[in-house]
Amino acid sequence: MTAFPFALVEDPEELGTLRMWDRAIYADLIACREGRLSEAGFNAKHRYTTAILGLDMTGFTHSSIAHGDLHSMLRILDVHRVCLPIFREFEAHQVRAFADDLYGTFPDPRRALDCAFEIHRRVAAFNARLPGDRHPAQCCVGLGYGAVLRIGPDHAMGREMNRTSKLGEDIAEGGETLVTDDFHAAVRDRPGYRFEPRTHAAVGFPFYAAFLSG
Repeated sequence: MTAFPFALVEDPEELGTLRMWDRAIYADLIACREGRLSEAGFNAKHRYTTAILGLDMTGFTHSSIAHGDLHSMLRILDVHRVCLPIFREFEAHQVRAFADDLYGTFPDPRRALDCAFEIHRRVAAFNARLPGDRHPAQCCVGLGYGAVLRIGPDHAMGREMNRTSKLGEDIAEGGETLVTDDFHAAVRDRPGYRFEPRTHAAVGFPFYAAFLSG
């Protein structure tokens, strides 16, 4: 093993205080680093297939600058109040909030797709009833489906999580739902929806915009 002229943290318990992964995950990663656990062994313990919904709120930075911190927190509160019941209704088995993002994982990609459009519908209905001095929130949604690692706060780390986050956080606009090609392959025949292929200079993988067809 290579010797370093500085300290490295090797204790999974101490690494777990970072709250990125729990102690058991750090222990397994260290075992992989040291050759005591194979990649196949790690995947057998931690990889699974899920659908991912990543939601980002538009205009959060502008709202904070223009209207102040409390106004921005109230926008987040509004979206949480609207969206949490929807995630439950559509049987998300993991939901997490971070800053102005929400992530949910679903065993069925069709439920994730239905959830995304119900979020857009209810957020729009909520905004329509707001007083005129309230800056309404809109949501940008990315959807992915595939094998990920059941580690980290979202229980979904890896390639498909990265692609979903890219679409939801960086590419989608307010009220828009973008899906990875793997997600599209799983739901492309779903009645009531249509999909259009999209390209973007910042995205190096195929993706689609999803629409209600009715």
